[in-house]
Amino acid sequence: MQAPILLITPPFTQLNTPYPATAYLKGFFNTKNIATVQADFGIEVTLALFSKEGLEKLFNTIDQKNQDLSANSERIVALKDTYIHTIDNVMLFLQGKLPTLAHLICNRQFLPEASAFEQVDDLKWAFGSMGKQDMAKHIATMYLEDLSNLIKENVDEHFGFSRYAENLGRSANSFDELYEALQLPYTYLDEILIDILKERIVKVQPKLVCMSVPFPGNLYTSLRCGQWIKKNYPTIKVAMGGGFANTELRSLSDVRVFDFYDFITLDDGEAPLEILIEHLDGKKEQHELKRCFTLVNGVVTYINNTSCSDYKQGQVGTPDYDGLLLDKYISVIEVTNPMHSLWSDGRWNKLTMAHGCYWGKCTFCDISLDYIKTYEPITASLLVDRMEELIAKTGQNGFHFVDEAAPPSMMKAVAIEIIRRKLVVSWWANVRFEKSFTQDLCQLLKASGCIAVSGGLEVASDRLLELIQKGITVSQVAKVSKHFTEAGIMVHAYLMYGFPTQTVQETIDSLEMVRQFFETGVLQSAFWHLFTMTAHSPIGLEPEKYLVKKVSNEVGTFANNDIAHTDPTGANHEIFGYGLKKALLNYMHGACFDFPLQKWFDFKVPKTTIAPDYIQKEIESPEYGVSNNYKAIWLGVMPVSSIVQRSKKGSKWEEMSLLFQTTKASITINVDVEKGAWLLNLFSLLSISKGNGLVYGEIKESYYAAGLADFELFWDNKPVTGLYKAGLLRI
Repeated sequence: MQAPILLITPPFTQLNTPYPATAYLKGFFNTKNIATVQADFGIEVTLALFSKEGLEKLFNTIDQKNQDLSANSERIVALKDTYIHTIDNVMLFLQGKLPTLAHLICNRQFLPEASAFEQVDDLKWAFGSMGKQDMAKHIATMYLEDLSNLIKENVDEHFGFSRYAENLGRSANSFDELYEALQLPYTYLDEILIDILKERIVKVQPKLVCMSVPFPGNLYTSLRCGQWIKKNYPTIKVAMGGGFANTELRSLSDVRVFDFYDFITLDDGEAPLEILIEHLDGKKEQHELKRCFTLVNGVVTYINNTSCSDYKQGQVGTPDYDGLLLDKYISVIEVTNPMHSLWSDGRWNKLTMAHGCYWGKCTFCDISLDYIKTYEPITASLLVDRMEELIAKTGQNGFHFVDEAAPPSMMKAVAIEIIRRKLVVSWWANVRFEKSFTQDLCQLLKASGCIAVSGGLEVASDRLLELIQKGITVSQVAKVSKHFTEAGIMVHAYLMYGFPTQTVQETIDSLEMVRQFFETGVLQSAFWHLFTMTAHSPIGLEPEKYLVKKVSNEVGTFANNDIAHTDPTGANHEIFGYGLKKALLNYMHGACFDFPLQKWFDFKVPKTTIAPDYIQKEIESPEYGVSNNYKAIWLGVMPVSSIVQRSKKGSKWEEMSLLFQTTKASITINVDVEKGAWLLNLFSLLSISKGNGLVYGEIKESYYAAGLADFELFWDNKPVTGLYKAGLLRI
């Protein structure tokens, strides 16, 4: 039997669910009968550290240092017995194995509290009187944050709760600082990590270790792992890939990097790693490698065999989470933001509906890179097959679709397939706020289990949205958000400030737009990001076109992605960050809508030019004209019909009463007897459990074939148009 491939996610990413890269690769290698073992060292290091034994070792280490402690550290050390006594129960609670502990945690006497709790919101305000589980998760998360601060202050300055030495990896144009740090003795966390690595290498005996580095916060630990392997097991080859390499290392030239790795691959990993394995097995020559950096005669060389094509999405297999500690991940709630809690709370199976971005035009995005610009969807039936397979393997029916932006047509097809198979799933995805997300489509998505969407409102300014080439308007986002919200789907908006040429006035007007989005209730969650210019975006490639200037044209020998720039025509963007985020926090909790915008800033800002009811008027304005190329489907239960007698001014006639039962309410409509009979037959024809529904023309033809008159007058007006609430959808 050949030695397996070891796939590692180094610390740290998410603590609630595995980062999916190794599971994707393992699923692909399964289709090629290549043996693999995977590990998420992030959760393994976390479990080793945040345990009774781990804390005993931590406090002993601090005691032995005999150093001056801050007041906060002194408090935690004084309460060390309480921390040691409670840590295992807290971790069991966060793993979902001890839910009744929530009541004890929420009384605020069970767990010790230090400086992390100084920033805690009014918990009753944030969680209400019944949200015990979420409140307890937030308190327990702050408890871990206190321990994290203790570690950072006293034993390991690089430690972060969900990232490690991120400052060393972020925008590291030169490898010097990282290289110097890697020549120092092991840090406290290094020791824990390397012990876990040693054990895994001895057990697995791999021929190749592949490390996925999605973020700057995984880079240092991946280098430490590579360094140890190359020193102690020089025959084992080490490869690195993932999001960090894809965006940052495309112009790599520093030979010292290959003291830690043997190979660095870019973009989709399936074909490059398959060829690399064949090369290590002596079946491929070095020049046949694909999208791969390696040393050739002491020089960093990029080799890309373009004659070898990438695999289609239908060929890469189902992600395989086997070997990961799925029951050990912890659900944390760091901030009282409903979308952030989805990211950090609960176990989600990760899938993509399509490779790349179907829009591919946003000027701030790295659309020049293959993993974004090459768009390739898969079929809905194959995707739902993979969902069923993952449910069977993991026991989890929650899915996070991690597309750049999930295509609306694909979302529709997947939703229909889920409903047809009667799957019970919860899922969420990233979207563009397109007008194709109609009221009826959002109802369909909700019926299939969609619980939330996130998308870019960005600068909330039509001028800047056009400059971004987002392909949306503020009005359109408002209408689409209303459709999602009315369907019961939570909406999170990515917000951006500091886009090139954005003025002070536009920044304040954007905040006013955001205020109104929350005040009208069509937005439930959001987060502000400061614009970053990246090397592979249209702005980074042609900064002069967007009236910004690079601070330097020098290309580093290591990482090159984030580009320092100046915006001569725009505002001093950085100064707005605190005020924007403080305002947003209050808006998300339904507070301070009547505060003047000036109140959020400690410097003078202009008054907004946006009318105070702008968003309200937009969501109440007439909807977009719906073309008649839609398909109608029926999701509801068949109504109960009865004949009722009507009379008015001496005239008597009969009507058909149709009673629809939904999970939330009963809906009754009265129509002509003949039209009611036609509707009853139509519902049977439109049921997606029996077929694919009917297009508009077929419905119209059926209506007239029944001898009925004035189709549009009946079909496009109440009460029929209100039946979307009962399950009659036009999509």
